Amino acid sequence: MTWTRAVGTGAAAGADPAVRSPRVAEGSWAGRGGSGAGRASARGPARVVPSPRATPFTLCYALVLLGTGLFSHLADPDLVRDLLAHSSTDVANLAHRPLLSLVASAVWVAGGLLSPYIVAFLVVVGALERKLGGLRTAGIFLLGHVLATLMTELPVAASVAVGQLPDSSLRRLDYGISYGLLACAGALAGLVRPWPRWMLLGGITAALLADLAEFTDPLTDWGHLLALAIGVLAWPYVRRAAQRREPGPSGRAPRSA
Repeated sequence: MTWTRAVGTGAAAGADPAVRSPRVAEGSWAGRGGSGAGRASARGPARVVPSPRATPFTLCYALVLLGTGLFSHLADPDLVRDLLAHSSTDVANLAHRPLLSLVASAVWVAGGLLSPYIVAFLVVVGALERKLGGLRTAGIFLLGHVLATLMTELPVAASVAVGQLPDSSLRRLDYGISYGLLACAGALAGLVRPWPRWMLLGGITAALLADLAEFTDPLTDWGHLLALAIGVLAWPYVRRAAQRREPGPSGRAPRSA
């Protein structure tokens, strides 16, 4: 999978804008004469689908992404282009309206309604939320989105200030969920068994390094690697949080986020 994030220079902003387990039921299944393994197998595919009870953060966020994706497909292209330009996390927007641009840039998905990011979001963020809860998962996503953005855009601002880059570098179309998604993927890797953990990290890292080697958009490609590393660095926190959410003697998982 090639990791992309909707980016572009000011001149490129005129391009197509569309181009960036449910909680176990109370009571013992075995005590009711059912097979726990059979039950897990039957509900396996359903675990990818978010639900208000098990994954409220994933569900609400996915609905927002679907809404903005539908809007970008149906609305006037000039209006969508203006909204994306104001939502972009470029240096100019971060200098004048940092909070707005950081939030607004994360409600659009690169590729629109048909983006593979939406499927990846449901699988990765949903799985992490089932292990950590909604608030902690949102925190990991936000941490990756904000830190990776700042760690890539602040050097651009410094380079422009000392004359190493032109002023046009201050404005670039940059939006999407890739940074937050990759941070969640990195964090999730710390909660699975060693073999799938290193398969997951190795596969993602190889794809990101391949993108970086192409040198098409090195700034964003470095941001993707940084976001993944942020998720990995969160392993001690997510492991402690996941342990606290494990079912207690009563067999019930805590309801806290």
